[in-house]
Amino acid sequence: MILRLDIKTLLQSFCDEYAHLDFEQLIDYFAIFGGAGQTIEFDFFDTLFELIETKFVSNFSFFQSLIAPSYLLESPYREVLMAIARGDGKIYSALKKAKLSETVGEKIVKDLTNLGVIHLEASTELVLNVSRKYRIQDKLRFNMPFYRFWFGFVEPFRSSLEQGDAARFIEYFKAHYERLRSLIFEQLSNELLCEYFEAHNKKIIFSGSYWDRDNEFDIVAITDKKEMIVAECKYKDRKVCKNELTKLKLKASQSGLPATYWALFSKQGFSGELLVMKDKNLFLFDLQDFQKWIMCI
Repeated sequence: MILRLDIKTLLQSFCDEYAHLDFEQLIDYFAIFGGAGQTIEFDFFDTLFELIETKFVSNFSFFQSLIAPSYLLESPYREVLMAIARGDGKIYSALKKAKLSETVGEKIVKDLTNLGVIHLEASTELVLNVSRKYRIQDKLRFNMPFYRFWFGFVEPFRSSLEQGDAARFIEYFKAHYERLRSLIFEQLSNELLCEYFEAHNKKIIFSGSYWDRDNEFDIVAITDKKEMIVAECKYKDRKVCKNELTKLKLKASQSGLPATYWALFSKQGFSGELLVMKDKNLFLFDLQDFQKWIMCI
C-alpha cells in the first residue's frame, strides 16, 4: 500500500534528498517524480526537457517498474487512472471517459483509494450547503505526483516508448507539462494558506477547490469564525497584476461566494499596483514565501 503523506511533507523530503537543486527546479522535478520511491540522479545544469529526453526515456523500464502494484498498468485500472490524470478529475466524468458503468467504476475507485493511489475531494459547495438543481461531482486526486505524471503523460504512449520511440510522448509533454506544476502549486498553496491563517489564530475548518456550474476556484477556505477565504494560484513566468484580483472578485460574485478575505499565490511575484494596496483583507504569497515555509527558514 502507498502511504499517503501531505504534499508539504512529501516536498520537504524531496528537498532534503535533492538539496543541490534550486527551489524552482525542486518544484519542477517534484511535480514529475515526487513520490516515485527511488533516488533519481538530477544534474543541476539539466533543463527539465533534457532530463525527460535523456534520463527518463533511456530508463523507461526502470520508471515503469516503480508503478505498484503492477496491475495498475492493466485494464480497467489503467483506463480509470488515465481518465483521472488527463481530465478535470470529476468522478463520473472520469468513469464515462474510461467507458465503465458507475457500479463497476465506483468499485475500481474504492480499490484505488484503499491502495492509497488516489483520494476523493468534495467541492466546498457541499460544505457550504449551497442548494443546486444539478449534481456536484466529487473529484479524484492523485496522492503522488509521479503517478499523475505517469498516467497523464506516459501511459498513453507506453507502447511506442517500449519500442524506443519517444517522439509523440516528448511532443505531448512539452505542450502540456505546465498542468503538472500548476496543480502541485495549487496543492501547496492550499496547505500554506491553512498554516498561515492558523498561525494568526484563525483555524481553517475546511479548504479545497470549489466548483459549480458557472465557475471554478483554486481554493475556497472556511474559518472557525465562518469567514470565507477565496484564493487564486498562478504558477506563471510573469507577475500577477491587479486585474487578476478584479476577475477573482467578479467570479466570486457570480457564484454567490461571500468572501471575507482574498489570497493570491504567484511564482513570479506581484505588480507594483498590487503591492501598494492597503487592504488588510488581501494576502499575497510568492515563491520566496513557499521556500521559507518548506525549508522552515
